[in-house]
Formats: sequence, structure tokens, C-alpha cells
Amino acid sequence: MTATKFSESIRTGYDCKGEHIILGGALLNGEAVPDTLIKIPLKTINRHGLIAGATGTGKTKTIQVLSEQLSQNGIPVVMMDIKGDFSGVAMPGEAKPFITERHEKMGIPYETKAFPVELLTLSKQDGVRLRATVSEFGPVLFSRILDLNDTQSGVVSVIFKYCDDHQIPLLDLKDFKKLLQYATEEGKAEFEKEYGRISTSSTGSILRKIIELEQQGADIFFGELSFEINDLMRIDSNGNGYINIIRLTDIQDKPKLFSTFMLCLLAEIYSQMPEQGDSGRPELVIFIDEAHLIFDQASKALLDQIETIVKLIRSKGIGIYFITQNPTDVPNGVLAQLGLKIQHALRAFTANDRKAIKMTAENYPLSEFYKTDEVITQLGIGEALVTALNEKGIPTPLAACMMRAPMSRMDILTQSEIDTINNNSKLVKKYEETIDRESAYEILNKKIETAQEAAAQEQQRKTEAKEAQRSEPRQSSAMNPIVKVLTSATFIRGAFGILSKILNK
Repeated sequence: MTATKFSESIRTGYDCKGEHIILGGALLNGEAVPDTLIKIPLKTINRHGLIAGATGTGKTKTIQVLSEQLSQNGIPVVMMDIKGDFSGVAMPGEAKPFITERHEKMGIPYETKAFPVELLTLSKQDGVRLRATVSEFGPVLFSRILDLNDTQSGVVSVIFKYCDDHQIPLLDLKDFKKLLQYATEEGKAEFEKEYGRISTSSTGSILRKIIELEQQGADIFFGELSFEINDLMRIDSNGNGYINIIRLTDIQDKPKLFSTFMLCLLAEIYSQMPEQGDSGRPELVIFIDEAHLIFDQASKALLDQIETIVKLIRSKGIGIYFITQNPTDVPNGVLAQLGLKIQHALRAFTANDRKAIKMTAENYPLSEFYKTDEVITQLGIGEALVTALNEKGIPTPLAACMMRAPMSRMDILTQSEIDTINNNSKLVKKYEETIDRESAYEILNKKIETAQEAAAQEQQRKTEAKEAQRSEPRQSSAMNPIVKVLTSATFIRGAFGILSKILNK
């Protein structure tokens, strides 16, 4: 009776009239319940989600299943691949006995399939180069990335305003550093006249923050050609959405660069995508692996910015999914926005682990069929607790789920397979060239050189004028003795005296 009641509850809670994806089959007391599938409506996929669980419990395969299902429904995917173990989605899987047996228990036919993939990179790895210009960030977002105070943020705003007023392109970090120097040295008078005084202590602090960002490889990311968001939205000739894998294996120790890129990506998508309203399906779904790398070292201002974008971007038809080991890695403000939660097993080795498990269990709906804190520790590989939003936006009952197996390869690509994908990619050819056109750095250097040349020419003119004046012949200042006598006051008075006597006679 309990199994029947459970089956009815799950079927009712996860019933979908419209388009949907199938995660797998429901579990009760560790056994698969026949013909009781866990379905997620496409309509609520843009309500964001969380995929959590200890290492080795099946999170990567869950992401692979979700990505395949979305791609098959014509929905593009962006996957931030930190560990480098997701690329196998580009090749068909293999129908092994344990997989087909697993699917028979769930009542889901198993097929193998490859999916269209683009390999993207933030660094010098092979793939589609991702870049953005400093000006695309804008002064507010750029200041938050650098974690600046109000005074320093004001200086950043002035520099952006100066570039706008004088039509100076602000493309990369060397442009911005040159402007900082110019504002307090050669262009100090110009800046003070137009925008007020800028202190060297403020520009010095900003410069140190930029150097910190450069040391994590951001100098490669900032520049042209800027990546166009529309290139993430492509559909192949078979109607499958492209799975865009951003290879981040070489920036695990560079959380500043990771969070900078992620925030830039979300901000660009939000600003460029039109409002979708209740469209019935998402336009794009983003999976952020190892999400704690974003939040661990993020400032409060940066966290606030991420939380704001997560709240607002849903209306643009964008779903964001955070993947991490423990839900407590994600701030409460972000966690509260998530509609789909897939919780793989957690292990209770210490007292702190047990406390974390109890806190995690409290994030899920109460269930008469499960003791959540116990089930979390008893789940096997490829099993998870699931709760989502149904088509009406109501949370579904908590269900333990046997996840379906990926249709694609459950392993990474070889180097030759990676090379083949990149060689056939139109986007690699589009973004492989680094463009270094004239921008703030070159323009200000020319301006400084012109000013220095003009000053040097003026100095030379003054020097030549002085030398010319010295070289002119001088007239003697010695006076002729006769003239000296004739023009003396004594002689003149004597002459007037003699003349007066003569006239009186």
C-alpha cells in the first residue's frame, strides 16, 4: 500500500502536460518503482537549480544527462568545465549491460548519441577564445570586480567618462593602467579642469588591484575580438542545441579570473537578451561547476551583483545551475532563488559533516516516505534526492531518483578528437586572431609624445632666441671726452651765463 501511495504521489507531483525532460525513475527503500518517472517541465528550467553531492557520487553524469536532454529539445547549453571531465558529450556512448539493465528497471529505453559541441577557453588552450573589453564591463561592474571603495569607484567612473567624452577606446588592462597614470601625471591639469582633482593614492590602490587581476591571467581575457553572446545560442542542422564547454582546467587556482568571467558573461547575456516572459521553454541554460570557487573569495559587492543577476536573468529565459559539493557553499540569497535541487550523497565522517547534512536536509520539503538526513548518506552512485517546480510553479514532492545514464560517452575526449572538433569549428576561426587596434594606450602615448615634442620645440625656440641676442654686435658705452664736456651741466650753465652778459650790454 505504501509503494502504491508513493507511486501515486510521485506521478501526480511530477506529471507534465507540456514539454519536459526525464531525469530517471523514482526510488523507495533503495528499489526502483516501476513506471514512476521523475519529469521536469521545460517551462520551469529557467528557475535555476543546484546539483550537490560528495566527490564521486555522480554529479558530472547528472549534468551530462541534463545537457543532453536540453540539447535534444533544441536548447543550447553552456558548461563551465573546471575538472575537464565533461567533453565526452561530443561522442556517442556505449550500451554496456549494466546500463541497459539500469534503464530496464526504470522503464526508459536506452540509446547512444553524440551531441554538437564547441570547446571554448579563457586561456591559451586550444578552442574558441573568449574575450571582452574593459568598456563592455562599465564602471560599476569593473569597480565591483576590483572590490574598490566608493572613492576609488568614483575615479573609475571619471576615467570611463573621459574616454566617452574624448572618443577613446578602452579595450584592455594596459589601456586602463595608462589612463590611471595619465590622470595624475601628464594629464593632471586636463583632468582637474574637466572632472576635479584625482589623488595619486586612489590611482595607486586601483593599480595594485589591476595587477592582482593580471597575475591570474586576466590580461589574456580583456581585449578584442569580443565574444558575441549569439554564438552561444546556436542550433545544429538536426535541431539539437549546441553544448558549449568552457574549458577551465588551468584556472582552478585563479578564482578572481573565474568570477570575473562568470559575472561578465551573465551581465552580457542579461543586457543583450530580450524579455521572454512566460515563454514555456528556456533560451539558454548555464551550468557552473565547482561553484564554490566563485563565492569563496568574492567580496560582498560582487556577491550582491551575482545575486541580483540571478534574480533578474530568469525573465530573459536563462537558467543557471550551480554544481558544488555541499549546498552550504552557495550563499543563502542565491540558494533561495533555485527551483530545481538535485542532491547526491553526502558522507558523514565528522561532527561537522553531520551538522552540514542536517542543515542540507532542512532545505528540502518534508516527506512521509523519507527521513531526508538519513537518505542523503545512503544514496548510491548515480542516485539523488530531487525536488523541482511543476508547471504551475509549485514545488514537487521530495523523491529519491535513480538517474538515467548519459547517451554520450562517459569519459573525456582524446587530444585527436579535441583537435578534430576545433578544426571543424567556425567559431575557432572567427575568434582565433588577437586584434590590437589603436586604443587608449596608443592614443595617450601619442598625445604625450606630441606634447613633449611641442614643449621641446618651444624650449629650443627660447634657447635659440637667447643665443641670437647674445651674438648681436654691441655699441661702445664709452663717451667721447669732448661730447662729455659739452653736455655736462657745468659747461651748459657757464655758456648760459656768458650769453646773458652779452645780451645785457
